[in-house]
This record gives sequence, C-alpha cells and structure tokens, in this order.
Amino acid sequence: MPAVLTNPRAERVKDIRALGRRSARERSGRFVVDGPQGVREALRFAPQTVTELYAEEGSRHTELLDLARDADIPVFRCDAAVMAALVDTQHPQGIAAVCRPVDVSLDRALADLGGFVVVLANVRDPGNAGTVIRGADAAGAKAVILSAASVDLYNPKVVRSTAGSLWHLPIAVGAEIEQIVAACQAAGRRVLAADGAGTTLLPDADLSNPHAWLMGNEAWGLEQVTRDLCDDVVRVPIHGHAESLNLAMAATVCVYASAAAATRVERA
Repeated sequence: MPAVLTNPRAERVKDIRALGRRSARERSGRFVVDGPQGVREALRFAPQTVTELYAEEGSRHTELLDLARDADIPVFRCDAAVMAALVDTQHPQGIAAVCRPVDVSLDRALADLGGFVVVLANVRDPGNAGTVIRGADAAGAKAVILSAASVDLYNPKVVRSTAGSLWHLPIAVGAEIEQIVAACQAAGRRVLAADGAGTTLLPDADLSNPHAWLMGNEAWGLEQVTRDLCDDVVRVPIHGHAESLNLAMAATVCVYASAAAATRVERA
C-alpha cells in the first residue's frame, strides 16, 4: 500500500495548492475539485478528465475510491494536514481530485438546437456563476455559456457551487457577448435578456421555441448596447416590496419558466 502523504510542504502538495490561482490553472491545464459531491460527479460523468484523487486517511468515501481505481486513476492517501494544504476551504471534506478542463467550444455548446441555453454576461461572482450553472442543469438547459469577461469557470468556489453540475451539461467559455448572441441567433435561438428594464413580463414571454437566456452582471445588469442585441428584454415581476431578486434567484425563476413551457409543448 502506498505511503500516506504527511508533508504539507511537499512539492506535489504545493503544486496542487497553487491551482487555487487562475494563472496556475491556465498554465498547467488542471483544476481542483474539493468534496465528495463534485468528485463523485466527475468520476461518474467524466472519469477521463480526472488525473488523480486524494483521500484523507480514514476517509469513509470508499465508493469514490473504488470508482477511481476502476477507472485506473491514481489514488493518494494523505493526513489531515496535507488535505488542508491541498484545498482552499476552511473545513476540508476529506477528498479532492485534480481534473483537466471540461469546457467545450461555443459551436459545441449550441449544437443541440432544441430547448434553451443560459448565457452569463460579465458575471463576476463565483458563487452566483456556480449556482446559475446548477440551476440551469436542474431545469434541463442544453448548455451554459460564460462570456469572456465572466469569472473563471474553474475558480474553486465556482466548482463547489455547481455541486457537480459542471460535468452534466456542455459549458463554453471565453467568447465575447456579441459573438455569443450572434451565434445563438444564427442557430435559430431567440435571445432573451433577463433584466429589470424589460417591458415583457416573464409570464408573457414566448418560451415555446428554442431560446437563450442572457443574464447580466450582479451589480449593473446588462448594458443598453447588449439589450439592443437581443430579441426581447424580459423582467421577473416583483409582487411584494423587494427591490429586486439577485442574479442566481432571477436566473432560477427564468429557467424554470422555460422548463414549464417545454413541458406544455410536449403535452400539447
């Protein structure tokens, strides 16, 4: 049985810890997945992207260790100090994986012409981005697209916030907003800007045909020039006294409206 890793200052440990920085991730083409939920989904849906697995000695995640071994993925045992040095969370969950990127091209993300996709335009908060990806996955989105100015998909907080959805649907990154909108429209998708300035209320929006939801920045939403590119600007109605919904909440409401519309079309 391989020796347990006990030196948190070892080069291997420092190299993996460095993946908390975007520059290191981009240079090495790897990122860290921390916690059993994300690791499980990576092993189940894309084991070929997992390069190595780290499990704290005495870990109860035997199912995940078996999945890794079945896929011929190297498994390293470590003590609590090493696990704490590997990841950036305050309370490590005893298991972590190192993975290769999973993002796809814009064309690949738009290859499925049915349903709806979600576009994040200049979304900077990693928790919001990850939560929107998770909600899009749950509602049955065909893909998620992050614009060039959005947060890095492999930011550790984004990865955790997706709760495994990172491996469930195509995700594209790096294109400019204008390019994304044009590609969606060329593929036959109406582009719907979700914005408080919209004149179309969500219940009145036409969600029966393929479409793309365009979600803006947490602080300033979508710029007028971006809204002008879209086929419609839709707002979620506020029935109470709340000033607005935050990005992740509004996105979830919108994508579930799309899911409900798809169900009605299927039953018609």
